Amino acid sequence: MTAATHSTLFPQTPGSPDAVLEGLDPEQREVATALHGPVCVLAGAGTGKTRAITHRIAYGVRAGILQPSTVLAVTFTNRAAGEMRGRLCQLGAAGVQARTFHSAALRQLQYFWPKAVGGSMPRLVDRKVQLVADAAAACRIRLDRGELRDVTGEIEWSKVTQTVPADYPLAAAKAGRDVPRAAAEIAQLYAAYEDLKRDRAVIDFEDVLLLTVAILQDRHDIAEQVRSQYQHFVVDEYQDVSPLQQRLLELWLGERDNLCVVGDASQTIYSFTGATPDHLLDFRTRHPGATVVKLVRDYRSTPQVVHLANGLLAQARGRAADHRLELVSQRKPGPEPGYTEYTDEPAEAEGAARRIRELIDSGVRASEIAILFRTNSQSETYEQALADLGVPYQLRGAERFFDRPEVRKAGVALRGAARFGGNDSLLDDVVDLPSQVRAVLSGEGWTTEPPAGSGAVRERWESLAALVNLAQDFAAARPGATLSDLVAELDERAGAQHAPTVEGVTLASLHSAKGLEWDVVFLVGVAEGMMPITYAKTDEQIEEERRLLYVGVTRAREHLYVSWALSRSPGGRPNRRPSRFLDGLRPGSAAVAGRAVAVGSGGVERGFTSGGPGTVRRRTQRSPARCRVCGRTLTDAGEMKLMRCEDCPSDMDEGLYERLRDWRAVQAQRSGQPAFCVFTDKTLIAIAEAAPDEEGELARIPGVGMRKLNRYGADVLAICAGREPGGEEDAN
Repeated sequence: MTAATHSTLFPQTPGSPDAVLEGLDPEQREVATALHGPVCVLAGAGTGKTRAITHRIAYGVRAGILQPSTVLAVTFTNRAAGEMRGRLCQLGAAGVQARTFHSAALRQLQYFWPKAVGGSMPRLVDRKVQLVADAAAACRIRLDRGELRDVTGEIEWSKVTQTVPADYPLAAAKAGRDVPRAAAEIAQLYAAYEDLKRDRAVIDFEDVLLLTVAILQDRHDIAEQVRSQYQHFVVDEYQDVSPLQQRLLELWLGERDNLCVVGDASQTIYSFTGATPDHLLDFRTRHPGATVVKLVRDYRSTPQVVHLANGLLAQARGRAADHRLELVSQRKPGPEPGYTEYTDEPAEAEGAARRIRELIDSGVRASEIAILFRTNSQSETYEQALADLGVPYQLRGAERFFDRPEVRKAGVALRGAARFGGNDSLLDDVVDLPSQVRAVLSGEGWTTEPPAGSGAVRERWESLAALVNLAQDFAAARPGATLSDLVAELDERAGAQHAPTVEGVTLASLHSAKGLEWDVVFLVGVAEGMMPITYAKTDEQIEEERRLLYVGVTRAREHLYVSWALSRSPGGRPNRRPSRFLDGLRPGSAAVAGRAVAVGSGGVERGFTSGGPGTVRRRTQRSPARCRVCGRTLTDAGEMKLMRCEDCPSDMDEGLYERLRDWRAVQAQRSGQPAFCVFTDKTLIAIAEAAPDEEGELARIPGVGMRKLNRYGADVLAICAGREPGGEEDAN
């Protein structure tokens, strides 16, 4: 199991800002160098979006354009945030904050609570199910286990869509929610749940966002303090942003537009949690001057897999389909996807397990194989089938790697060996790091050969083997690294929940597989009633099911196997049929007429506001900052404002510079601000050197933002043209 962009585990740090850009394709390079103003990256599956945005941040930092401490990169999982931090460190951009929305908000809430509210912040509850159960008991409403989970989900949805209990019935009906109980009952439970939280002085994860939003809305001094800290924002998986998260992002931004968002409307699969692609699709409406970059070069999957993925979306309907991206595989051709029909579900599981056994015996690593299904309840049949054939497996979404008892014990043992290794007889005859790790972990149960069979013993061995493999990769990337260095790496990964690869076939739901990829993927249970799921009734729900299958298809790099069963159990009525989504795509099925849609090709679109005379063209994407005299890449902030090296000759109009200084002094006196708040000396020098004669030229000068352009642009252009500010002709 690997993250969605395949790369070396520990690459070497680029030696210069320009070296950060090496290896990027033209569209990725456009992303990396678009460092000012609003930027929207529409990135198809497997197109290297994480690579593009991490190189964007790293290039900005290494070139001196971005200060690491002022950048906040936001994503949706701790694993993704940890991976992003790791990549940024490898690119020489340590110090950039990469967090989830909840993590960033919690940090701010903890810091500002004493100032904004006073006293200690309420305790944060990890799981709200017990509170919901207590609320149900208080309301004398009986909920079974499934209803308890579903009601909890409805409360979460209500909070991220900023719906209060009294408004829940109407909001749920408007959104077409498939409610587990009467809407009035859920509203009653929701209200009781909120009362219980107040009585017990606790908050939940949604409250973290709600309370942070409330503080930033009510306390302008705190909002300004946050905005002075963070000047530049990057939001990954923007199609999954909820209304509450969008509101928090807007409060972080204020009136600024230094925002880069990345997403793909065709991968919107979490609407049940309140996520909506509307914020992504409406980005150009909210930011008419935005630079839009489309990434469609698929580096993950073979042309055969990409063809199936494109075919799925070609039949799609709705707004997200209108903005679909046509992927173009960059890989060599591979095998065609396989389609198999089975008599029943156990036969389907046994068939997948047999094929996986053959693949492993032929040399395919178990960790490069995944079985993906629609619901978690399908997992058990496949677990049994794999165990019967002695195939190791791991459950995605089960206990976190660094929380496993054997991993915690191994960490203690490695930490002890790093401190007192000189007194450990196990380490007497070993010198290199991997040998030291193998020696230490042999005392915890690791052996050179895996234990026979499956079960808990095999799972413990797989965990220790993952640590051994990580040590080998770490030592190869960092010659001379010590056991203490490895322990520090493990501590950092544990904090980010960035687990090493466990050598076992991955079993995962389609939802939990988002963001991951494997060489071999088995998509199972692709039948009507399961894909789309039975309770998907509306057109929007059906289309989300199609997107979910699209996500599953695009997890495969090379081999893709699609299967379905005609009945649930042996001897059952064979009344199932393959999913409608496969019509016209699998061999022997009737073609389905698609429709002409606005297909996105790769490239860059630079936006600007439209309007009548006097409309200001918005600053959009900029190329790397280079000296306009000698062409060297500029890294000093002052030199970047001048757009030349300090040592290179200046062609400044001295008279124009003095007139600009006199004008600035008057403006500063009128506003009661220091002169540099109008324009810095370096910016005035840059203006005097460029002598712009139209707004677009003035806007391209560093230090002239949209606010200053709108406020001072007419005066500055008049002075540059030899006129008095205000439109009067110069008497001379």
